Amino acid sequence: MNNKKEILIGFIVGIIANTFGTVLYILLFSDLGIVETFNAAVSQGHIGSLLALGAILNLVAFFAFLRIKRDQRARGVMLATLVTALIILLYKVMA
Repeated sequence: MNNKKEILIGFIVGIIANTFGTVLYILLFSDLGIVETFNAAVSQGHIGSLLALGAILNLVAFFAFLRIKRDQRARGVMLATLVTALIILLYKVMA
């Protein structure tokens, strides 16, 4: 299969895993709803931490792709994680 397509699939899986991880963290550890927790994290300057905790689920996707020998997809998940890290860095610098 085309390498770029495989990397794109991994990237999309990484973004979905990060989003799902963030929502799962909010549901498990917050007394507020999803939107309220997100808004509170933005107002208190903790959005970077929230996104970083959500990115932990990318580890599962990354190692799952490596285990089934889908290295290009694992590379896409790593790219999604790096994009998330850059977004967090930009948010911290601009705040």
